[in-house]
Amino acid sequence: MKEGPIKTLGYLDPYWRPIYGYGEVKKIGNRLYVTGQMSHGTTGDLVGPASVDADGLLADCSNMALQLRVAYANAQKLLRLFDANLDDVIEEVLYVVDLREAARVVEHVRKEVYGKFWPSCKSRLICTPQLLFPEQLVEITLTAETAS
Repeated sequence: MKEGPIKTLGYLDPYWRPIYGYGEVKKIGNRLYVTGQMSHGTTGDLVGPASVDADGLLADCSNMALQLRVAYANAQKLLRLFDANLDDVIEEVLYVVDLREAARVVEHVRKEVYGKFWPSCKSRLICTPQLLFPEQLVEITLTAETAS
């Protein structure tokens, strides 16, 4: 994990960041804005990639819970760069490619990662036809508020 070019910008540095470069977390005042968190591992490859057919269309969304867990873990790594954690999150947006599968798993995954059934943050679940990679099922954006 690296700290970005300025003190208030951090990123995990997946292999594709130079292609589609962005700071994955930005601190403005006492707010942290975490963007574009997906289920990439330490090498940048997706953990639990979805199966796609010959046309590159999704064939199976059963790894959505796994992808959510890894995306939240990546978001936590970025929050820790600024001494924050998921308890500091005030708002989240979950982008998913299959609303039915998300409805089936998101409640359990959120309870697991936040440690409680009702996290104290606002949450939106948005269905989108496709994300950056054809095998990608989820992407998370968070806003956290810290004491300083």
